[in-house]
Amino acid sequence: MSGFATARQKMVDGQVRPSDVTDIRILDAMLAVPREAFVPESKQALAYLDLDLDVSEEGGVKRYLIKPAVLAKMLQAAEIRGSDRVLVVGCATGYAAAVIARLTPHVTATESDSALATKAQGILARNGCGNVTVRTAAAAEGDPAGAPYDVIVLNGATEMVPQQLYGQLRDGGRLVGVFATSRPARATVVTALHGDFGHRVLFDAAAPLLPGMELVPAFVF
Repeated sequence: MSGFATARQKMVDGQVRPSDVTDIRILDAMLAVPREAFVPESKQALAYLDLDLDVSEEGGVKRYLIKPAVLAKMLQAAEIRGSDRVLVVGCATGYAAAVIARLTPHVTATESDSALATKAQGILARNGCGNVTVRTAAAAEGDPAGAPYDVIVLNGATEMVPQQLYGQLRDGGRLVGVFATSRPARATVVTALHGDFGHRVLFDAAAPLLPGMELVPAFVF
């Protein structure tokens, strides 16, 4: 077993499984996807650590792969089925989209940084994820042209209620992400049902904010 494969196994056994992730499809997906392929070469030694990993280009807007266990727990809560159409918001280099692509063949991902979106599409294609379509779009915009989606996954945190994304959910659809609308921030699943949106807190979690999902301070006279 190669060094990266050993590290991948330790990530799943030491970070993901102990976080009460029991869905064998998610465990198998995280064992199969080479996380190091989605990380700059200079940081590949950090690919399997329990941290939010900066994968941004030098001088660019900071973009991250969120912690493996946080991603896995949110995916488990999303209950992705093989027929589901999934939107990944703020995909960075595409790791989360690659994991999801092993759960369903219908995956679209957005990234606000056009250069990073192009890079993500290339990495995904080289790693057997030709079923993932990457589009350049602001995080808050989502992908209205491709809506409705059964599942929307935020690859990062939001300080605002993402109403525009809620409107892109199919009836019965789920949105999962880290909501930093209060303290502490919490991973939350939002379910659309007959025009209403139910919120269920999953666990306390920290994740880097997605660009464009920051709360804009209100002007005070």
